[in-house]
Amino acid sequence: MPRKSSVTPSPARASTRPEPRTRPRTSGGFQSTVLVLQGGGALGAYQAGVYEALAAAGIAPDWVAGISIGAINSALIAGNRPEDRVARLRAFWEQVSSGHETPWSGLVGDGWPGTLPGGAWMRGLLNQFAAGEVMLRGAPGFFTPRTPPPVLRPPGTAGATSWYETAELRRTLERLVDFDRINHGEPRFSVGAVNVRTGNFTYFDNRTTTIRPEHVMASGALPPAFEAVEIDGEPYWDGGLVSNTPLDWVLNARTELDTLVFQVDLWSARGEAPQDLAEVAVRMKEIQFSSRTRAATDAFRRMQTLRASFNALLDKMPEELRNTPEARLLARASDPAVYNIVQLIYQSATYEGQSKDYEFSRTTMEEHWQAGRRDAERTLAHPEVLTPPARAFAVQTFDFTSAAGHGRSTPLPLDSLT
Repeated sequence: MPRKSSVTPSPARASTRPEPRTRPRTSGGFQSTVLVLQGGGALGAYQAGVYEALAAAGIAPDWVAGISIGAINSALIAGNRPEDRVARLRAFWEQVSSGHETPWSGLVGDGWPGTLPGGAWMRGLLNQFAAGEVMLRGAPGFFTPRTPPPVLRPPGTAGATSWYETAELRRTLERLVDFDRINHGEPRFSVGAVNVRTGNFTYFDNRTTTIRPEHVMASGALPPAFEAVEIDGEPYWDGGLVSNTPLDWVLNARTELDTLVFQVDLWSARGEAPQDLAEVAVRMKEIQFSSRTRAATDAFRRMQTLRASFNALLDKMPEELRNTPEARLLARASDPAVYNIVQLIYQSATYEGQSKDYEFSRTTMEEHWQAGRRDAERTLAHPEVLTPPARAFAVQTFDFTSAAGHGRSTPLPLDSLT
């Protein structure tokens, strides 16, 4: 099906603009569906719940991109048959939370924080105990403490740069992820990591790289908890050190396809001013790892407005001007694809503290998973989410998970760019 356009191309323009790529329409009339997963450790069960709801609605991504825990969830999705993906996500999250059952789990799961005086405060204290247990014991199938610890190891020796080792994660990935399927190329798969020596951010993409477990592990190698992962002789750390979301990578790919993006964030950029040091620590993490998702989408909307303006101007140019190298260059960058960017942002419970990204108790994992599923179901209940914009170059953004939830479309007025 041809892509929508706000103008009728003339023969001269057709010779200037490259022929767009085409693909059958998928979710809600879009040609491509992308799932973008932010980093956030134990909070990643929220993303699994979101995916479960998307799968139940028949929405299958053509491209999965992630950072850190988002990279692991991405591998579990892209590396399995569609009918097996939710089960493999469940297997991973049940394994990493299996060592942290507590005698009070049943009480908490039945809504204890809301039924007893001071319940939220007590639940927060119990969460801190559970997080402390993870620090001492690790998470099964994910990471284990180093013995002896790094401070007792000579500089430059194995294990001297991290508190935990992740051999178990490699075995878990090899058991739950079919890397041959990922390297087959459908869906597209991308994970981000940072080169320790150069500081450069790198994306490992199955269109250009043979993906192995170490690419996924490198994306989640957050120091000083985890050591750098070597890939082709270079050490890599967690991509969240530079950008905790691959949204920019996706939006700048210029696939020339009408695209539906589900951006699943684990850290909210918006929040209240902290009232004590504990809240300061939480708010610092939220700001650091939220990665300015809204700024990225707003910048992209502005760029699409500029592309739309040039597209309209191109049709008014005389033929000799349209065929100049400058006009041809701009034409190639002005494909009239449309985008819906659907944001699902995890909203932390009041009792979750600064350790929420490494609190792997089974009860909390289930809460995160169910929150993701509820948020996705509530979002998909809005039909406009799956409806492409009517105007070429338009970008609609939606957020029904936060107090600032909204839906809007572009192009922006030209005077808003000045």
